[in-house]
Amino acid sequence: MQPVIFLGPSLSVEKAKSILPFADYRPPARKGDFQRLEKENVQFVGFADGVFLQDYPPTPIEVYNLIKKGTMLVGAASLGALRAVELEKFGMRGIGKIFELYKKGVLDSDDEVAVTFSEHDYKLQSEALIDIRYTLYHACKEGIIDRNVKKLLVKNAKNIYFPYRNYDELFARVSGVVDVEVLETLRKYLKTNRRSLKEEDTVRLIRFIKELCLGSLK
Repeated sequence: MQPVIFLGPSLSVEKAKSILPFADYRPPARKGDFQRLEKENVQFVGFADGVFLQDYPPTPIEVYNLIKKGTMLVGAASLGALRAVELEKFGMRGIGKIFELYKKGVLDSDDEVAVTFSEHDYKLQSEALIDIRYTLYHACKEGIIDRNVKKLLVKNAKNIYFPYRNYDELFARVSGVVDVEVLETLRKYLKTNRRSLKEEDTVRLIRFIKELCLGSLK
């Protein structure tokens, strides 16, 4: 049976199809999308992306109603991870590192995964705080920046309202505070080493749904 997967800026449909070609990929979920799914005979639903500013996001109650109907619903990466934490006790399945971080209380703000994106191609217009954290973690691990610089950059990134959060804005905010050469080295590093935990978790979601469809998971 063809699964439905709500997907947008976290992972391109092309990459998703390279893992699971036969899924019904739909745009980031909005309020009412899960309610409409109740009328469809869908067995598995993957939920990665939803809207934040563009429209109203799916409410927990409509997601819950779909679970109650017997649909296997799996969330990860972004709004899907948030709903999975809220609704796990009612049967929603959460997977991925971001889901686990929210579940353990390490992350507690929707702001960590919130982004804005283009409506027609889902191209990111801002950077998720969790992805900035993830990239700076690796930059520190690889000796590009030290722990103090990483901590300062994360603090400044968190203080940027999420629609305006990106590396250019972040660099402007710490200009004159962080050494110029360190910032330039980091800027060069980012050209080829930016990481996205949201994308990695969405890949985990797609693979999980694939295994469900193949009957190798319960």
